[in-house]
Amino acid sequence: MKQSGQALSTELLQQLKAVVGDNGWLDDSVDLSAYLTEWRGLFSGSTPLVLRPTDTAQVSAILKLCNEHGVGVVPQGGNTGLAGGAIPGLNDSAEIVLSLERMNQIVALDAANFTMTVQAGCVLENLQQSADEADRLFPLSLASEGSCQIGGNISTNAGGTAVLRYGNTRDLVLGLEVVLPDGSVISELNGVRKDNTGYDLKQLFIGAEGTLGVVTAATLKLFPKPLGVTTALIGLESMESVVAFFGAARNALGDEILAFETFPELAMQMVCSHISGCRNPFDSDYPWYVLVELASQNAQEHVDSQLMGLLEAALEKQQILDGVVAQSVSQRDDFWKLRHGISEAQKHAGGSIKHDISVPVSRMPEFVFKASVLAGSIVQGVRPVPFGHVGDGNIHFNLSQPEGMDKQAFLDTWEVMNESIHGLAVEMGGSFSAEHGIGSLKRNELARLTSDSSLSLMRSVKAAVDPNGIMNPGKLL
Repeated sequence: MKQSGQALSTELLQQLKAVVGDNGWLDDSVDLSAYLTEWRGLFSGSTPLVLRPTDTAQVSAILKLCNEHGVGVVPQGGNTGLAGGAIPGLNDSAEIVLSLERMNQIVALDAANFTMTVQAGCVLENLQQSADEADRLFPLSLASEGSCQIGGNISTNAGGTAVLRYGNTRDLVLGLEVVLPDGSVISELNGVRKDNTGYDLKQLFIGAEGTLGVVTAATLKLFPKPLGVTTALIGLESMESVVAFFGAARNALGDEILAFETFPELAMQMVCSHISGCRNPFDSDYPWYVLVELASQNAQEHVDSQLMGLLEAALEKQQILDGVVAQSVSQRDDFWKLRHGISEAQKHAGGSIKHDISVPVSRMPEFVFKASVLAGSIVQGVRPVPFGHVGDGNIHFNLSQPEGMDKQAFLDTWEVMNESIHGLAVEMGGSFSAEHGIGSLKRNELARLTSDSSLSLMRSVKAAVDPNGIMNPGKLL
């Protein structure tokens, strides 16, 4: 029996509540509100019920019931996504929210095997801290790491600032436990790095945005904790200079570069104006900035010497204009606060239209120039704020509204902006969805810019795994 609208039967609601017990569900409108709106406020939905299971058996029972009754299930982690992928009720369908927030235990940490097995609701920052306490490193790092959950990171194949060295989330997962739509469980949480026994099933669910099943646990890779870490903020003349400096740094230091982030002068101004405690460490403004961080198994003195040698050579060749090396952990954190505060600062600076694109690193200056011209032709006076991960070619080509323009009038151009900027990225051999996923926001763009054969195969996988279409309905496909 297929449910419609929000008219779930009282009997079914009571059955679902019984699965999770008295403390495992929410149905009051005030309590539900925190689960219904996307972080940027672009999507607001509805649900009659949020379920908060504590173990895989409860998740299995929930999915089995929902599958039998044709009720949509929207898995949700920390609700920090930027594509509307975790918001229920956007398509007038009967959907409950399945929050993994109470499944937040570290099941095992095997320091000798350099792995940790964790439940999906673990907050990313807590995993980083637990690894650190075991003298290990879990390298996934995002601006939202204080509230995002590892299950959501896995389901969106999150990127972040350490992709250059350690890869995306996909590269950090050794095994998954997943509950399928019919309630059956696939549990492959072994910590081995070589396993060629058939299809690598975990890859189906990494980046699937909850449309194929619910990730309930994962075994993750750990790494040696660096002995030396050093960070610098650098001023540069142009995006061309940024890419040239990246090439020089990569040649000189290889994989000791942990992060290589860039942002323009306007981003610096916005962060310093709108984010408490942020200040520009330079006496002058520069057109572009790079935040570079080295991490090494060598001693701190060695890493400091390497960074200073890199900066001195770059200054001599006029690749950079100025640089400040962090002299303490506190100053390092201040540098990162400038970078991580950009999205929040844009919210305070008015309406903003976001693009999460990637192109080959060599073409980043060309993309930023052409995309800025395109955006200006659509909205005169628009303020581009391109920032992001130079080393992996991922630029968040964000656009802030012109000063004095009505916010809603600007946001009304979102669709035409997306079509132009996304089309340019694909035309240049890149992607219109580098790390934020598709969700609801870019579902039509996926259909427009992806080959028919690829879409057909995706739909075949969806139909095979979720024939009743209950998993995160209307998202991605």
